[in-house]
Amino acid sequence: MRVIIVGAGQVGSSIAADLDGTHEVVIIDCDPERVDELNYSLDVLALEGDGTAVSTLEEADVERADMVIASTDDDETNIVVCATVKAISNAFTIARVKNTEYLRTWQRSEKAFGVDFMVCTNLLAAESIVRVVGLPAARDVDPFAGGKVQMAEFEVDETSPVTNQTVQQADRFDSLTFAALLRNGSVIIPRGDTVIHSGDRVVVIGSPQSVQEFARTIAPEEEVGPAEEVVVVGGSEIGYHVARLLEERGFKPRLIEQESERARELAEDLPKTIVMESDATDIEFLKREHVDEADIVVAALDSDEKNLLVSLLASRLGAERTVAVIDTTPYVELFEAVGVDIGVSPREVVAEEITRFTRDGGAENIALIESDKAEVLEIEIDAKSLLAGKPIRESVSSLPEGVVIGAITRQNEFITPRGNTIIEPGDHVVVFVDNTVIDTVAPKL
Repeated sequence: MRVIIVGAGQVGSSIAADLDGTHEVVIIDCDPERVDELNYSLDVLALEGDGTAVSTLEEADVERADMVIASTDDDETNIVVCATVKAISNAFTIARVKNTEYLRTWQRSEKAFGVDFMVCTNLLAAESIVRVVGLPAARDVDPFAGGKVQMAEFEVDETSPVTNQTVQQADRFDSLTFAALLRNGSVIIPRGDTVIHSGDRVVVIGSPQSVQEFARTIAPEEEVGPAEEVVVVGGSEIGYHVARLLEERGFKPRLIEQESERARELAEDLPKTIVMESDATDIEFLKREHVDEADIVVAALDSDEKNLLVSLLASRLGAERTVAVIDTTPYVELFEAVGVDIGVSPREVVAEEITRFTRDGGAENIALIESDKAEVLEIEIDAKSLLAGKPIRESVSSLPEGVVIGAITRQNEFITPRGNTIIEPGDHVVVFVDNTVIDTVAPKL
């Protein structure tokens, strides 16, 4: 495809880096230094200019574009880019926004603003956070097949009952597949005799019930589901959506907000949330409110530094897990290295959501593992697929190593894949693929 990206910030650059090997990519930005840097570092054509201007879009040859992605940090600019593109071409348009009001308007009429697909950074980040709440030791959770299938990544520590067990010993679930182990930066496709070590991250794919049961196995002493005690620090847009989504799932979270007027607004909008007006760095307040007993503390303040401070403070007091919103994507690994349990980058989350539209092979849903180590794809199988009409054992033998069939749904029914299972056209298959073979494998599925 020919893809034009407007905005060369962290989101735009991330998408461009992901696409430059397989698509013809043009990226537009107003910053001449950033444009020069991208022309040298990526296999793209980077142009200096205003992406809302017809002349700039024509210079990028927008009439030949299959897709235009508006990913600047300004919502209104992104909407204007898409509207301008629709006026002069037939390209598929994607707009990134932070304000959920724009998303609500677009959802009422999906052709509003000239936008074919809209992604809301704050809402996506909140959904990503909420998915790991209620699953002890989970670092990432993604739904597939309309919620019939879950992919989850769990961290194994030295106290976990599965530490030093083989996969065969740990796999006591009818509808769960051990897709991979992530160890020291490498992806290991496990066999029955593969030993799970402390520090490993285990990627499993299965029914939501089996994933919850596995969470109980990994951390049997922790609460699972709405019984978890959750504290949200910060009444930002992300913090509000985290609390709102938790309420919808039956949780009764607590939320700390320092600004009086905002705290009152939140208390009115979140009937099942206890809203506390205070400074979240006040240790005496945190002790008095028993934040040390929380199963998970979500830091959703307005700066990365504040979120790091709150997370480390909560951990020191005794909170079981901490999740920090990290706006600067390169800081995620750094924050996790110094003690934050899970770092969530809204920019990275939205880049992943946009990237799934650009994949070859017709994937209906995609989750990225550790940003770039592997991908989990949901594919609707047609008669031309390598997997169609054959037992899994036979079809997988024709694929390179690094591919695991994780789950199958057929007419909305979950099927656990086994070696003799025959995949039929129309089935939805959730498959784990090592990134080293993704470009080879995806078109065959």
